[in-house]
Amino acid sequence: MKTKKETNNPVVRNKYTAQFKEHALARAERDGIPKVAQDLGLAESMLYSWRAKRRQTDQPFEEQKLQQAEMARLKRENARLEQEVAFLKKAAAYFAKQPQ
Repeated sequence: MKTKKETNNPVVRNKYTAQFKEHALARAERDGIPKVAQDLGLAESMLYSWRAKRRQTDQPFEEQKLQQAEMARLKRENARLEQEVAFLKKAAAYFAKQPQ
């Protein structure tokens, strides 16, 4: 006996390109969000959130993606350098302890 309804259909999330978002927001400014959302088959809330995100950073979505990629690269490089510094500190301590 099953008590919970089982579904085999995973939730499908659409990923929209930065260019699509920019065009959709440009149309929304011209024609209004409800009409554009209906024409494109999107939820109005999605357009509102895209608009809020763009206003927050004051940058187009493509620039945001580039900055996020650069930030991720810098974080990885920083972590690698921190590991190197920790290793060098241990090596320096080891060699400082050895009698000459």
